Amino acid sequence: MICAKKPGFGHNRSHSMVATKRRFNPNLQQIRIMLDGSPTRAYVCTRCLKSGRVQKAV
Repeated sequence: MICAKKPGFGHNRSHSMVATKRRFNPNLQQIRIMLDGSPTRAYVCTRCLKSGRVQKAV
């Protein structure tokens, strides 16, 4: 919700170097945050939580 992270895409590589598609999902947590002065539930990435971009609602 804050930084609009989306899954990244890449390949799984087997021992014979055959490529199959895979997803790298972002680490999102559903927490209560203060948004416009009122607490709301939102999905926030852990990087935004650690850096202090988001204020948790207590």
